[in-house]
Amino acid sequence: MWLFALFDLPVKTQQQRRRYAQFRKELLANGFVRLQLSVYARYCPSDESAAAYRRTVRNEIPADGAVRLVSITDRQFARMESYIGAKRVQKEDRPLQLMLF
Repeated sequence: MWLFALFDLPVKTQQQRRRYAQFRKELLANGFVRLQLSVYARYCPSDESAAAYRRTVRNEIPADGAVRLVSITDRQFARMESYIGAKRVQKEDRPLQLMLF
């Protein structure tokens, strides 16, 4: 299962930019990878682990931010098509083993 975090955070003031950077760093620290500018994804081996990461992300959402969390199955993820211009690019593979920090 893949957990996606899609977000729009304001970056007009210095404090908002700092909060944006902090939110991104938390996603990266929790094993999310950047798919697009404001789209990050993380492989979760079970619904329980996805629920735990959902809680973690919810705790980091800035008060004035818009964040969406969505889970998709491995099968759905495998059917995703990715393009840069007209050229199709390789999709991200799920990790072969769990990473321990």
